[in-house]
Amino acid sequence: MTSFTLHGIPVSRGIAIGRAHLLAPAALDVQHYLIADDQVEAEVARLQSAIATVHTELQAIWNTLPKDAPAELGAFIDVHALILSDPMISEMPLDIIRSRHYNAEWALVTQIEELSSQFEEIEDAYLRERKSDIEQVGERILKVLTGSASLLQKVDGDAAVSMIVVAHDISPADMLQFRDRSFNGFITDVGGQNSHTAIVARSLDIPATVGLSNASQLIEQGDWLIIDGDAGVVVVDPNPVVLNQYREAQARQLRDRKKLGKLKKMPAVTLDGITVQLLANIELPDDCSHAMEVGAHGIGLFRSEFLFLGHTNYASKLPSEEEQFAAYKRAVVAMKGRPVTIRTLDIGSDKPIDEDEQTSLNPALGLRAIRYCLAEPQMFMTQLRAILRASAFGPIKLLIPMLSHAFEIQQTLSMIEQAKAQLRVARIKFDNEIPVGAMIEVPAAALALPMFLEHMDFLSVGTNDLIQYTLAIDRVDHEVAHLYDPLHPAVLHLLSMTFSMCAKAGVPVSVCGEMAGDIRLTRLLLGMGLREFSMHPSQLLAVKYEILNSDLSALTPKTRRIMRLYEPRAIAEAVEQLRSL
Repeated sequence: MTSFTLHGIPVSRGIAIGRAHLLAPAALDVQHYLIADDQVEAEVARLQSAIATVHTELQAIWNTLPKDAPAELGAFIDVHALILSDPMISEMPLDIIRSRHYNAEWALVTQIEELSSQFEEIEDAYLRERKSDIEQVGERILKVLTGSASLLQKVDGDAAVSMIVVAHDISPADMLQFRDRSFNGFITDVGGQNSHTAIVARSLDIPATVGLSNASQLIEQGDWLIIDGDAGVVVVDPNPVVLNQYREAQARQLRDRKKLGKLKKMPAVTLDGITVQLLANIELPDDCSHAMEVGAHGIGLFRSEFLFLGHTNYASKLPSEEEQFAAYKRAVVAMKGRPVTIRTLDIGSDKPIDEDEQTSLNPALGLRAIRYCLAEPQMFMTQLRAILRASAFGPIKLLIPMLSHAFEIQQTLSMIEQAKAQLRVARIKFDNEIPVGAMIEVPAAALALPMFLEHMDFLSVGTNDLIQYTLAIDRVDHEVAHLYDPLHPAVLHLLSMTFSMCAKAGVPVSVCGEMAGDIRLTRLLLGMGLREFSMHPSQLLAVKYEILNSDLSALTPKTRRIMRLYEPRAIAEAVEQLRSL
C-alpha cells in the first residue's frame, strides 16, 4: 500500500507508532420497518431491555475502574449514565414506537438524530462537543439491539500490541475496555479540542489526533500508523526512512518526559530569577488530584458548566445550591489551601436552560455567559451563594465570563453583594473579601480595560474566544479553521496591551486559554509580560521546563521586535527563534 498523510486537529501531544485497530460503529443505517399493533409493546420491551443492559454495562465498567484511572473517565461514565436515564433517551423513543409504530432501532436513531441536530446549533465549542455523548450512548444501545460483538471480543492478542485505535468517534467507556491492553494513541474522524476523546487522551497523556474526517474509511485494519500529536498529522504505512525518523523522535520525547517528572517540586523561576505562577484548568472536582500531582500553584479555571450539563441538557432542571456547594467545596478542600478560581456558568441562548426557550439566530453574539446569568437572576444567585459558601473552606476566586459593558460589571457586583447579604441573614460563613475577576475574551473588553481595572481584583484572558471574536472565525469550522491564528498581529497587540496595563495598575492577570499550555508560545508570552499561566494539568510540566530555561533579559527585547512585525511567516519564524535562546 502507498504511504499517505492525513491532517487533523492535534489534541494530545507526543508520537505514537503502532498497528491500526478499527472500531466499527453500530450500523447507523439500521433497518426501518413498521410494527404491527399487537407487537408494539413487545418492541417497547425490547428497547427497554437494551437500555437496561447498557445501564448494567456502564455500572460494571465503573465498578472495575482502577484506582489510578484518570478522574475524567469516571465522570464521563456518570454523564453517560445520566443521559441514559434521561426521558429524552429512556422514554421518547418508546413514545415514537407507540405513536409511529417504528421498530426499536429506527425509533432510537430518530430521537438521537433530533437531539444531535439541536447540539449542532450550539456556539460554545465545549458544549457543542457534548453532542458526541448523546451519540455514543445511542451507539451502545444500538449494539445491544443489533447484537454487535463487544470491543473486547474484536481484539485478539496480536492486534492489541502497539495498537492505535481508529474510529469515527470513541466514548470514554469504550476507551476503558482497552485499559488492560497495549494501545498507544487514538485517531477519530470527528471531534475537536474539547471532545471527550481529546480530554481523556490528554488526561491519559496519550497522543491523539481528531477531526480527520474520513480516516476510519481510508485506514485499513492492521495498517502501520504514526501519530504526530504535536502537528495533528497521521502517517499511514510510512516508508522505512520516515518510520526510523519518528522512532528516533519518539525516543527523544520519552527521555525528555522522564526529565520533566523531576520538575514537579521545583518552583517555576526563570534563569534571571523571575517567579511565574503555573495554575491548572479543570472541569471536575476530581481533576484537582492531577493538578496537585504536577505541582500546580492552584486552579486558574474551574469550568462550572459540568454541574449543569447533566441537568440542563438532559433533564431540564438546575443543580441545587447544595449540589453546587458540595462540588465547589470538594475542589477547595482537595487543593489544600491553594486558590481555586471558579468561573460562573458560561452557557447561553445557544443551549438554553429552558428547552422551550427560543434560541438565538446567531448564538455567538447572543444571550450567553454573564448576559444569560443576568437575565436569569434566580439561577445566578443560587450559583453565587454556593460559591460563596464554599469559600469558607479555602481560598476561592470568583471569575465572571464574557463581560464587556460597564452596566454588566455593576449588575454583577451588585448581585454578588446581594448574595453575601442573604448569607449574612442566614448566618452562613463565607469569605467576605473573596476576589472577583473578569474574563477578557471579547475585543471590546481588552480595548476598554481601564473600566475593568477599576472594579476587578484580577483578570483572566480567555484566548480561545478572544482569537475567535477578534478574527471572526469559528475555530471548529473546518472551512475556516486554518485562519484561526493565535499569532495574528491583532491578537498579539490585544494581549500585549492587556498585560502591560495590568502590570501598571498592579492587577494580576493570567491566561487560561489554549495559548497558556502551548510550549511553542511560552517564551513569547513571558516576553510580553505574562506571569500567570493556567492550563490542562498534563501540559504544566512541559511549560515549566520552558520557563526554567528562559532568560527574560534576552526574551523581552526580542519580543518587542516581534510586536512590530505584521507578516505571518515572519512572526512565526521569530517566535520559533525565541525557543533557541
